[in-house]
Amino acid sequence: MRAGCPQEEQFDEQLTIKSLRDGRVASKFAFTTILKDVSPRDPRSLGTDDVSQHYTVFPLALGQILREYAVTELHLSLNAGNWNYDRWGYPEENGVGTGAELWAWMGDATHSSVDKRWKGLRNALAGLFCASLGSLDEQRTTSPAQSFVPEGNLPDWGVPYQIRHASLPSENVCTENLTPFLKLLPCKSLSGIASLLNPHRLFDADWHGMSVHVLWREEQGVEIRLTFQSISDPLRYSHGTKQDWSFRTLFDRTISKTCPVAHTSRVEVTLPSDGAYSIAPEPSAVGAGLASYHIVNTTKPLDISVQWADTFVYPVDFDVPTTPLSVQRTLRGSSQAHGRLSVVLTNHQAGPLHVVYLETMPWLIQFFLHTLKIHIDGVRRDDAMSDVTYIPAVPHGQPATFQCVLSIPPGATMDLSMDVAKSFLRYTEHPPDAQRGWDLPPAILTPFEPVQNGSKKEAPNRRMYTPTLLVDLATPDFSMPYNVIIFTCSLIAFLFGSVFNLLSRKFVVVRIKEKDE
Repeated sequence: MRAGCPQEEQFDEQLTIKSLRDGRVASKFAFTTILKDVSPRDPRSLGTDDVSQHYTVFPLALGQILREYAVTELHLSLNAGNWNYDRWGYPEENGVGTGAELWAWMGDATHSSVDKRWKGLRNALAGLFCASLGSLDEQRTTSPAQSFVPEGNLPDWGVPYQIRHASLPSENVCTENLTPFLKLLPCKSLSGIASLLNPHRLFDADWHGMSVHVLWREEQGVEIRLTFQSISDPLRYSHGTKQDWSFRTLFDRTISKTCPVAHTSRVEVTLPSDGAYSIAPEPSAVGAGLASYHIVNTTKPLDISVQWADTFVYPVDFDVPTTPLSVQRTLRGSSQAHGRLSVVLTNHQAGPLHVVYLETMPWLIQFFLHTLKIHIDGVRRDDAMSDVTYIPAVPHGQPATFQCVLSIPPGATMDLSMDVAKSFLRYTEHPPDAQRGWDLPPAILTPFEPVQNGSKKEAPNRRMYTPTLLVDLATPDFSMPYNVIIFTCSLIAFLFGSVFNLLSRKFVVVRIKEKDE
């Protein structure tokens, strides 16, 4: 960000709570800081000294990283669990893929290449958030510009922009990640909505994830948005009878005081559409199915609660998906050398559905594109796929990238499958821990609406992530070296001990005189 004189900053915090039809509760914490009338750093100035930075509420630790590597747009997410689109619908934030995901847009520069800055960026973020982001090396990095379009604006500097994307499905979010996350907030977890971020309850949820988003809006400035999402289950605490919830039951905390530097501090509760319920205390405003609370004007401590008059009963349409698209992704085959990847997509809406399908596989899995087949309701339909892009994997170098556009007729089910080969690793390439298999990153589907000129119009907040896969590769018998070492040491000890005794021991004939009887 350009600095040199004091800039106007604005900090807003918001909590959104929504009751789901399966009795669970979706919560989203959003902390937004805007650095007004500021643009990202020009990558052409990386060869010169940077200007001084003067921040008040904008996180300095993150701002220094953004300026050091001239990052225009950044998105980082750390999630634990699988998001259930069929029951929970679309999330508030797109990035709900299992594990760690990092992608960024950066302008090209002659002084420092994008790949060099990408390496420094992920290592710096790894140290800032105490995560294994340094493992997002060249073997996991891709450039899927079609699936990850910029969410903000890109400054016109006369240089091309490039995207870098990487994911680590085996990384989970924990307390060690939440602590540096809270340190980026101006009020930490001492006051305001952030005081509800209790790690003991958040990490006990059915699903939880944190994310960091940095983008530039031409009319406003640089925006950084820190979010935390969770799916809690009140039915667990009531033995499956009541879906009542409150701040105390969800987070084991209440809001005792406001954040003094927050421009706005608001809580929004989505009101249930059916059933008799009561909400307390009285909301500041009610409209469009939302109950809003302004923390500044409410009585402290604030403990919002929603209670139902009747016991919880699963609705009749409980198994009906809430999204127009359902996805099932599996890796078939019991062989440790070959398998078959299958992706089943079901269109639940009355019109055709167009999606961008993206697969980024580590070099451990090799695609055989000549075996790719597409069936719609059991009928072979290769014409349902277009705009195919495939970058083969390089062993020990880069992952494979497969991207295409799929067209699914209304109410139809598409089955896409192709054969894959599983690599044979050296014994030194296996991790030094308990062998449970290798985690494969999720596939990403982005619905869009085609326009008349042939371009695509991406649907907002509609990027979908499939669950991760676990692949079993050929694993050597690591117990054999141990057995050989034990057997060899035992044999050497026996031989050496026997020879040492013969060489060092002095044998003397002892004559025993017989006593007279």
